[in-house]
Amino acid sequence: MKESKLYRFIVTLIRPFARLLYRLEVRGLENVPSKGKVILCPNHTSNADPVLLAITLKRQIYFMAKAELFNNKLLGKLFKMVGAFPVNRGKGDSSAIDTAEDILENGEQLGLFIEGTRSKTGEFLRPKTGCAMIAYKTTTPILPICISGKNEHTVKIFRKNIISIGKPILTSELSIKEETGKEFRNASRFIMENIKDLDPVDYSK
Repeated sequence: MKESKLYRFIVTLIRPFARLLYRLEVRGLENVPSKGKVILCPNHTSNADPVLLAITLKRQIYFMAKAELFNNKLLGKLFKMVGAFPVNRGKGDSSAIDTAEDILENGEQLGLFIEGTRSKTGEFLRPKTGCAMIAYKTTTPILPICISGKNEHTVKIFRKNIISIGKPILTSELSIKEETGKEFRNASRFIMENIKDLDPVDYSK
């Protein structure tokens, strides 16, 4: 799977402006593999989250995004041209899962927000099981990522924001043996705890 030239052009174009606006600090960049399949699994508090990840990492990220974003034909076509693909949330979208598996089989980076939607309060939401299920089925390591402001969870412009990348979680660490719903829920909570551990917010203030 070839990297999209449009993706690279857009990322290169907006990188300096986004870094200036969001005053980004990146931690744990050494945990990101330079090649091979991996699932990027961040929390989600801002519409800017995919952009901030894209300008931070060298390789193209193929994001799974809510189907509503593709309702506009022009925008939908643009999203697809830069590697994003739709998922119908809460409906067991087999087509989206197949696309995700194809991306990983090609040794690419899949971006999957574990909460399934953006947190409007900035607090961590209940994790969905999709990340754990796809990772287990494809034996793909998961990178827990926390995207946050320095002193509050929500990312905001003209303030310092931090992207913290944890060490890869191997599928053997997910404790999935019988592929039950309970096991996948527990695995999802385990992934979320790893994301929370990266949280830079100082709660003592």
